[in-house]
Amino acid sequence: MNQADTAPRVCLCLPTNRACSATLTAIHDEAAYAARRFGADVQLLILDSSDDRTRAEHARVVAGLPTVPRVSVHHLGEEPQRDFLCRVIRAAGLPEPDRLLRLMLPPAVSYGACTNRAFLLAAALGCRSVHRRDSDSTYQLHAGRPVFPVHHELPWLGRPAAEAAAGVTRTDLDATRADRPVSLAGASFIGELSVDIGEIRRLDEGVHHDVVSLWAPADWPQERKRDLVGESFTGAGTAPFTVDHSTLTLVDPMRVDMCNVAFDHAVYERIPLPPATDTIGSDYFLLHLIHDAGLPGILHNRHIENFHTPERRTDTGFPAYQRRFVKFLLSMLYFHHVYARMAAEGDRLLDETGHVRPDAITGFLRESTRLDRAENMWRLDRVDTAYRKLGGRYSAFAGRLAEERGRLLDQAEQDIADFAHLVEAWPALVRTARTTALGPGDGPA
Repeated sequence: MNQADTAPRVCLCLPTNRACSATLTAIHDEAAYAARRFGADVQLLILDSSDDRTRAEHARVVAGLPTVPRVSVHHLGEEPQRDFLCRVIRAAGLPEPDRLLRLMLPPAVSYGACTNRAFLLAAALGCRSVHRRDSDSTYQLHAGRPVFPVHHELPWLGRPAAEAAAGVTRTDLDATRADRPVSLAGASFIGELSVDIGEIRRLDEGVHHDVVSLWAPADWPQERKRDLVGESFTGAGTAPFTVDHSTLTLVDPMRVDMCNVAFDHAVYERIPLPPATDTIGSDYFLLHLIHDAGLPGILHNRHIENFHTPERRTDTGFPAYQRRFVKFLLSMLYFHHVYARMAAEGDRLLDETGHVRPDAITGFLRESTRLDRAENMWRLDRVDTAYRKLGGRYSAFAGRLAEERGRLLDQAEQDIADFAHLVEAWPALVRTARTTALGPGDGPA
């Protein structure tokens, strides 16, 4: 049997809705590195929600990429993605198919939904893991060469932690978990804040503290909130990569960014990400779940370099982005409840085979939708006061926020109900995706 027959098939994924030709070339280089160094069969999946002109330019770039052994490139616009999803949903025979399609491919920006599509497409491609990158980030360079995160992701995902212990710099994992599979490998970023609110901090540090602290549970003491504000959205700081360091551990969700993460299929094929629209941070749920369930991970230091695209600061981009930030703050009412329940459940989140229990997650989500909204009304009041204090376009945004108040409160709750619905449908979607071709003209997946 040759190497190609035994090579692990993995999905290196780039969701994008913006021009990113340089990133396409760079991620193809990472795919080539993974194939060359580890003998992996790499399915490079580009999920392109860009406008027609940008997507056409991306297609030109992809067509010009060099052919690399064991690297296959799939560049899918939204229409091919929609076709795939329609075929999966129809074949799965689930109720409310239109609702499921909307949750998987919503008309608005959804960080979770684009990754959920990658999960299903990876299942169709027969992949054992998904490795996600972002289009507004790039690889660091060291000694003139790119620092690829896949270097730490590929060797150990899905293998028992006891085996991975020999290949990391240090181990910080209870021996009772040594037989569990490595379910996550990730790092963070250096450079600009992951959330584009640096201008708020420059304008008024007090307002910055007031706003950012709103993502903490309301009953936290002030000192703990100050600590959270100090480390929020800062990633790994600004120090560049110099030498590899990796830790086998229960990975702290605060130490990993979704632009630099890989998941084993045993997790994402059981639980999807929240499909909330216009909500930053809505794609971090699996990081919390893996940690609280006691599933091992590898935390490394091949951090990606983050940058902000100028669109977020334009007259149209600014209010849209700020709204996503406010919806993130409102989502915390529900997610803090779910995270607390998951942390208390611990190992009981796993079934007798060691896999995550979807029924436990749906139960916690539905519980959270019965929470009193008073805390979120308080959050909106605090945002209104803070933004009006900043003046200018922040004050104007506060006015728009006041008009949307009721709608935002409803949407934040509905997002959680939709997530519970998707979790219930997910096993059937994954099973069906495994036997569904990417395109109607393809052969069996």
